[in-house]
Amino acid sequence: MDQANPARRRVFFEAHSGLPREGPGNRASTARALALMGALPKAPLIVDVACGPGAQTLDLAALVPDARIVAIDGHPPFLDDLRRRAAAAGIARRIDVHRCDMRALPVAPASADILWCEGAAYIIGVPEALRLWPPLLKPGGRIALTEAVWLTAEPPAVVRKQWEAYPAMTDVAGCRAIIARAGLKLLGDFLLPESAWWDDYYGPLEARVAALAQQYRGDDAAQAALAGISDEIEIYRSYSHCFGYQFFVMST
Repeated sequence: MDQANPARRRVFFEAHSGLPREGPGNRASTARALALMGALPKAPLIVDVACGPGAQTLDLAALVPDARIVAIDGHPPFLDDLRRRAAAAGIARRIDVHRCDMRALPVAPASADILWCEGAAYIIGVPEALRLWPPLLKPGGRIALTEAVWLTAEPPAVVRKQWEAYPAMTDVAGCRAIIARAGLKLLGDFLLPESAWWDDYYGPLEARVAALAQQYRGDDAAQAALAGISDEIEIYRSYSHCFGYQFFVMST
């Protein structure tokens, strides 16, 4: 997306508003990552970093019914979505919603049991995330995050171009090495299935883009923004064997 073009930015966020998710993921994968953590303490404090509109926040609340959750994001409309969803589900009292930077989470040192981040650690970089976040955990606390990874050593040029804004992207072995260098114990990892991309993310997003393309007929800036989203979806449709999101679960 062209961040310097206000019209394109507006249409980009219009396309991404009100979706079930703002990145690949699903409840089954969230549950699988939780299972890798083993037994959890009673009434754990979970910090959902860059929660977006809160799909995984609500899944965590359902899967760990005695958990207290702090959900943070920097985009107010996503936080409003989460508040509405939590209220509709009758669990708003269990979820504290905050607008803040993921570099300065609103929890005290050694107070959290789990730090959770689906699809967003890249914003500050996984090495930096694994430097900043562990001090917030109690002894033996866990971290779960998903990270974009290469699945082939030589992805086609069109795929490389799609990910050129993330030059630090590496493969699964590279991520495991980052975790080891951070002094954390890897409890397990797995690749998100393709259904985690399509069912609640690209499928709804593709439908939204088609509707907006009709709404903005003749608007070149809007059509350019929508074409960029469509290109991203087509890259995954054609080259999902080249890249994906890996769930990494670790402990201090």
